[in-house]
Amino acid sequence: MNYKQSKILLLVSVLTLVGCNYSQRVAAKPGQQQDVQTTPFLLQKQAKSSDLATSLTYKIETFNSQVMGASRTYGVSLPPGYEQNPKQSYPVIFLLHGGHGNPSDWFLQNKGEALKTLQQLYITGKLPPSIIITPDGNDKRGSSPYRDPAYIDGPYGKVSTAVGNELVKVVQSRYRTLNNPNFWAIGGLSSGGWGAVNVGLHNLDHFSILFSHSGYFQDKSGPTNSPISYIKNIPLQAQKRLKIYLDAGTSDMEEIEESEKFSKVLKKLKIYYVSRQYPGSHTWQYWREHLADSLTFVGQQFRSADNPKHS
Repeated sequence: MNYKQSKILLLVSVLTLVGCNYSQRVAAKPGQQQDVQTTPFLLQKQAKSSDLATSLTYKIETFNSQVMGASRTYGVSLPPGYEQNPKQSYPVIFLLHGGHGNPSDWFLQNKGEALKTLQQLYITGKLPPSIIITPDGNDKRGSSPYRDPAYIDGPYGKVSTAVGNELVKVVQSRYRTLNNPNFWAIGGLSSGGWGAVNVGLHNLDHFSILFSHSGYFQDKSGPTNSPISYIKNIPLQAQKRLKIYLDAGTSDMEEIEESEKFSKVLKKLKIYYVSRQYPGSHTWQYWREHLADSLTFVGQQFRSADNPKHS
C-alpha cells in the first residue's frame, strides 16, 4: 500500500468513527425519543395495511366509581396495531348510548355496528386509529324504557363526573392515550347526544370535540345541564377551543328545532360548529348511517390538532 492509499484509508476510518459517534449521540437525545412517543399521526400514517385490515373487536370492562359508590362498566375497542406498537399513544372517542341503553349498544348488530364504520374510516384515512370508549350512562335507578339516562350530577348519582372525569382518568391509566383535550372527543345519540355535549362542557379540561346525533340541548333539570344556556358561561378560551358537530333526521322535527336553536347560540358565540340534516328519523338505521359523518368530523379535528399550521 502506497502513501496516498494510506491517507485515503485513514480518512475513511476517521469519518466512519465520527459518523458512528454522531449517530449514537443523536439516538441518545431524550428529547427526540419523546417526540416519537408524543407525535400521534406521523407514525399512524405509516401504519401497516395488515394492521388496518385486522378485524376490530370490543370488550366490556369494569371500574370502581367512587362518586357513584358502585362498580361501573364501559365498552372499549382498541385501535388496529395497538399491541404491535407499544410506544404509540392514541386519541380517544367516547360514544354515549341513549334511553334504555347500555355500553354494548354502539357495537351490536342491528344497533350501532360501530366496528364496521370504524374499520372503514381507518382504512380510508378519514379517522386516525383511536381508542373507542362506550360508557354506562345510566344513573343509580338503572336502565328503563320510561325515562332517559340522566347525564348530570343529580339526585340519582354524579353521572356527569363519573363519565367525564372519573372514567377519563381510568382510561388514561389503563391505555396509551394522548392526554391533550384536543385529542379527546365525546358524542352520542338521542339523550346520549345531549349527554355528550353536557358532559363535555362540564369537563373542558378533558374534551374539546363534542358531537350529537338527534340530541336536545335544553334539559328539564335546569340551565346548569342545558348546553344551550350553560355554554354561554364557559371561559372564552374554552369556547375558542371547542369543535362541535350536530345532526338530526329531517323527520325528527323536535330534534331539528333543538339543533337550529343551539346552532344560533353557537354562531353568536363564534364557536366552531357544523350542523347537518339528513333524511331519516329517530332510529338506529339513521344513527348507523351517520356515525361515519360525525367521526369524519372528529378525524378532521384530530388532524388539525396534530398539524395546526395546516388546519
